[in-house]
Amino acid sequence: MGRRSRKPPARREAAETVPPTPAEPVAGPEPERRSRGAARDHEIREGLEPLAPGERPTVLVVAAATATTLAVLNVLFYVAGVDVQGKAPSLSGVLLFAAIMLLAAWGMWTKRYWAVLGFQALLAISLVIAGLSIMVAGNISAVVLCLAVLFFGGWLFWKLVRVLARLGVPRPGS
Repeated sequence: MGRRSRKPPARREAAETVPPTPAEPVAGPEPERRSRGAARDHEIREGLEPLAPGERPTVLVVAAATATTLAVLNVLFYVAGVDVQGKAPSLSGVLLFAAIMLLAAWGMWTKRYWAVLGFQALLAISLVIAGLSIMVAGNISAVVLCLAVLFFGGWLFWKLVRVLARLGVPRPGS
């Protein structure tokens, strides 16, 4: 067997490449495309009217009454000596919660954006806790309580969304 010489592979000439043709110029700026959801949202926003000076939607009154009722009942339960999970709650915690609820009730009654938004945040936290509590409920009454909180709190949260939209974003300095 003879010795073979290795020759480097022959170089292939690069195939001629045709440069891409430029895209045809657009006659004008492309119109802004909106999804159906964005168009519907815009239409709904245009249809919203700000709350009139003396107007208080029913759901806003219900929310303010709920906050007031929670504050008063919390204090009354403390005075009556009701225990929470076998322990007496601290007076400072009871008074702080009552003060927050009364502040929220006053703010919602006077149609303050921050009060409705804050109350919705507290509702959202309560809904999450109630939803998670169903998994560890020890009896049927605990399940019914969690479901009641989920139903009423969810309904109130949903209805307050439109009121919040009608209140509008607060302007700086107001």
